[in-house]
Formats: sequence, C-alpha cells, structure tokens
Amino acid sequence: MGRTVRAGRAAPLLIFRGPFHPSFPAPVRDNHPVTLKIDIDGGASDAPYEQVRARIAEQARSGALPAGYKLPTVRGLAETLGLAANTVAKAYRALEADGVIETRGRNGTFVAAAGDAAARAASAEAQAYAERARRLGLSEDAALAAVRDALRAAYGNSG
Repeated sequence: MGRTVRAGRAAPLLIFRGPFHPSFPAPVRDNHPVTLKIDIDGGASDAPYEQVRARIAEQARSGALPAGYKLPTVRGLAETLGLAANTVAKAYRALEADGVIETRGRNGTFVAAAGDAAARAASAEAQAYAERARRLGLSEDAALAAVRDALRAAYGNSG
C-alpha cells in the first residue's frame, strides 16, 4: 500500500503498489499485488516520455498491469520520477492514442483492455486497406500477397 522509490544516479526505479486511495482495493493477480515499475535512464537515447510510455505499454500488454488497473496521476508520477508533469502527460496522451490506457475524467486513468484495443485498431486498418486495394483494382490474391509481404518485412520472417 503506498509507493516505494529506489533512486540510483542514472536510473531511478519507481515501484507503485496499489491502491492509490484508501477506498480502492489493492489490485491483486495470482495472490500478488499488482505493481507498476518504471525506470528512467538519463543516459538513454530515448526521451524520458518515451521511456515512461514504453514501460507502461510493455506491462499492460504483457498482463503485468491488468485491464482496469488505476495508474497514478500525472503529477504524482512526475513528482516521484523527478520529471516535469508535461513529460508524463505526453506519455499518457501517447498511450491513450494507442488504446493502452483510458482516462475517465476525474475518476483517473486506467489500463484499457490493450489486446482488444490493438485488435480493433488492426481490424480498422485492415478494413481501410481492403477498401483501398479494391478501389485500386487489385485482385484479392494480389491484395493478400501485398499484406503477406508487408507482414514478413515488419516481423522479419522470410516464409
């Protein structure tokens, strides 16, 4: 309950353990409290907002942060990490645009059903591609071949 921060010179490690408000029950998964872990490496080539975004996205997509998990406030996270509030706000906006988190007004920011959001986004993009390929006069086989080639290039598969 509460939060624990271990600070190192180049890479502070932030560990939030729910709940963030006494009236919220502690999030638990497999009889263990759910924990948000964020480390910021000042020497990394990635900007701090990108590091925050990446850590939260990784944990949400892996299931370490379950859907519905309440994230700390922008100000609270910024203060704990020693970052500007705008830096954390930028990370939260990017995560929301990606469908990883959702803001529920004054109720706070929560982990969204990331798998569902990713699947919906991919489906919408696939539908748009299918409509465009048809307008361009591509056959179904040609459109599928183009998708296969793009997926192989993106995922690094040769076959």
